[in-house]
Amino acid sequence: MTGGVILARHGKPALTRKLLLSAAEYRDWWARYEAGGLLAGQAPPAELVAAARGARVVATSIRRRALESAGLVAPGRALVSEPVFVEAPLPPPRLPRWIKLSPRVWGFLTRVTWWFFNLHFGEESRAEAEARARRAADRLIELAKDGDVLLLAHGFFNTMVARAFKAKGWRYSENNGWKYWTTKRFDPPGA
Repeated sequence: MTGGVILARHGKPALTRKLLLSAAEYRDWWARYEAGGLLAGQAPPAELVAAARGARVVATSIRRRALESAGLVAPGRALVSEPVFVEAPLPPPRLPRWIKLSPRVWGFLTRVTWWFFNLHFGEESRAEAEARARRAADRLIELAKDGDVLLLAHGFFNTMVARAFKAKGWRYSENNGWKYWTTKRFDPPGA
């Protein structure tokens, strides 16, 4: 019997967001964010640890912050780590160097320009990321054929995967938002 799929966001990253950056500096900051790990001293919520214990499979993106999160949530477990689960890109618009914004504002601006105006500057486009999200949902459904699957991945891409699950007729049975360490559970049609 097909199990459910729990989409979880990784823990809080170590890289600070309390600085101002130009577009070029933000591109460098994002590259460090993508390669970086978690802020030290975190503990995942007990509910997430329990979900991992109950999952037949624990999957992750290949990014360090997702892998470290899985190590805290499901220590010692074998992981299914695949690039299909990595975060959607955040390419900033080409703006003058004197415009300095925080990473949080850059993140919002880049999501708006990427999502609504298809400004991807040679990186993965929205259409390509949506196709990848559908492949990610298909892969998770395949992994869930014999029981629940927990995916530790990334906030925005998890949102895209959730949309793919809804389009396939899967339904939310639990929704705890998209903050760090939060989860959304999807159950198959008819479950």
